[in-house]
Amino acid sequence: MQTASTNICERLCNKSIREISLLLKIFRSTVSGIITKWKQQGTRATQPRSGRPSKMPD
Repeated sequence: MQTASTNICERLCNKSIREISLLLKIFRSTVSGIITKWKQQGTRATQPRSGRPSKMPD
């Protein structure tokens, strides 16, 4: 059984960043950033950041 991610990969794996951005109608910088994050972290999810947590509202 194929999942949605398998179908997307089959359609986009052999395409350039430019082709992907045109196909999905998003900026090339966005596509590049997502690919870079995937290669470095293995996920596209936002990672926890260092620093003080935001103040809770009263």
